[in-house]
Amino acid sequence: MKLEEYRAKRDFSKTLEPDGSGTGSNSRRPRFVIQEHHASHLHYDFRLEIDGVLKSWAVPKGVPLENGIRRLAVQTEDHPLDYINFEGEIPEGQYGAGNVLIFDAGTFDLASLESKKLEFELKGNRYTGKYVLINTGGDNWLIFKKKES
Repeated sequence: MKLEEYRAKRDFSKTLEPDGSGTGSNSRRPRFVIQEHHASHLHYDFRLEIDGVLKSWAVPKGVPLENGIRRLAVQTEDHPLDYINFEGEIPEGQYGAGNVLIFDAGTFDLASLESKKLEFELKGNRYTGKYVLINTGGDNWLIFKKKES
């Protein structure tokens, strides 16, 4: 049920994207991935493993590495857990057509989960530190790195 929108947008006979029938995660800690997505416009897909799916946001200018930078993050449909390892070409004519590369991945600690605010600490190769996602209305969120105290 959680992946209904994801599956409705894709023709799995034409794309190599996972259909969500995988067994899920055997990780002890929740994972994240940032995928560089060369679609009609270059953007970065930011995904957090929460409640058995990858909660997902498209971040046009990329997840900030430094404090003080706020970026738009547009929430998209939930993705299956096995999408966390997906790299490859989404064929022309398919939703999200273009090349997808893993830009960073790792685990995270969830500090706070509210309907309009998430706080978490990323532990990846490129991305480390405390981050916040705040809903500004509808599917629009802001993502920023918190100052270390």
